[in-house]
Amino acid sequence: MVKGKLFRCLLAVPLIAATLLAGAPPASAASLTRIPNFGANPSNLQMHLYVPNTVKPRPAVLVAVHYCTGSGPDFYTNTEFARLADRYGFIVIYPSVTRASKCFDVASPQALRHDGGSDPVGIVSMVRYVLQRYNADAGRVYATGHSSGGMMTNVLLGDYPDVFRAGAAFAGVPFGCFATTNGSEWNSQCANGQIIKSPQQWGNLVRGAYPGYTGLKPRMQLWHGTNDDVLRYPNFGEEIKQWTNVAGIGQTPATTDRPQPNWIRTRYTVGGTVQVEGISVQGGPHNVLVNGMAQYAIDFFGLSR
Repeated sequence: MVKGKLFRCLLAVPLIAATLLAGAPPASAASLTRIPNFGANPSNLQMHLYVPNTVKPRPAVLVAVHYCTGSGPDFYTNTEFARLADRYGFIVIYPSVTRASKCFDVASPQALRHDGGSDPVGIVSMVRYVLQRYNADAGRVYATGHSSGGMMTNVLLGDYPDVFRAGAAFAGVPFGCFATTNGSEWNSQCANGQIIKSPQQWGNLVRGAYPGYTGLKPRMQLWHGTNDDVLRYPNFGEEIKQWTNVAGIGQTPATTDRPQPNWIRTRYTVGGTVQVEGISVQGGPHNVLVNGMAQYAIDFFGLSR
């Protein structure tokens, strides 16, 4: 582990609590529940679950993945996803890392393979637990996260395109970008935006995670601040290369607009469906997930309909 670089990341990310909307639902709403013994869990993750008082029949499932040094309860408290679950009737899973760094494993060879081990296996066990116990809809499972959680969102969609229909990654990096083979959790080249590949090369990393998979390709929404000083902005363009290539489409967006004055949104479509959506936040820092953005993710997933 490159301890200085990792420590720098860890110092930067807790500031998210000051910039995220305190989105927890009011006291009269349902509460967050710790779930033990949810299935295969090779890296000893913890599972916290939010089930609204009223859920839709066959509810959708959202996995909301925390940042470094955070926890599932932190992400529940400091984001809007639980409040949106109350409004739209879906279920939210909040995984928690227990290793010392409180960062998700997005670097080991085990984490970058379908059923390879480490954190992705535990997270998918959480999903399967909810699908079984709550009669949830296996065709509507989604992932989102910030920083380490944004990186894990990329990993989950790469490892398990058969489980996750779409993702929204805030301040992440492409699948496989953080890969290491020496046990380190940190990849300075990737963090600094120095790993540049062709769309085909990035796409091959995803395809190699689950060889032989021929099913639906997950849709991806990507967010990044241009002034991100932890996971540098070039990673945003590399993510777009990767997921458009996985979808089999080119690098030219079908539309470009500005949902907010300092946002530039590009959309890449397949048959009229937005397959990849990128939102560049002009002047945005690493802690880019702020008030109102979660609604855009929920809209992208189709959970607000």
